[in-house]
Amino acid sequence: MMSEFLERRFSIRARRSSLSSELIGGLSNYMTLSYILIVQPIVLSAAGMEFGAVLTATALASALACFIMGLYANYPIALAPAMGHNFYFALPSYWGWAMA
Repeated sequence: MMSEFLERRFSIRARRSSLSSELIGGLSNYMTLSYILIVQPIVLSAAGMEFGAVLTATALASALACFIMGLYANYPIALAPAMGHNFYFALPSYWGWAMA
């Protein structure tokens, strides 16, 4: 029943895939991107932000973006906040630099 719903919604067979391949791909994608749930709060806590608040915001933003991308756009891409801009805020306070 669930596999029929997933087939109707995502056309898995028409894309020459299988439910098991999609589940393995989703699990490996989650494991690859899950580092950001810990690294981002660690980096931004060096800039004075609360670890728990950043962890919660990162998890909610990532989950919402992934659900919208998967269910609305029907496109198999995971989305998460980028890490590059975090260091702009974290490194000056970590090394004692003054912000201009």
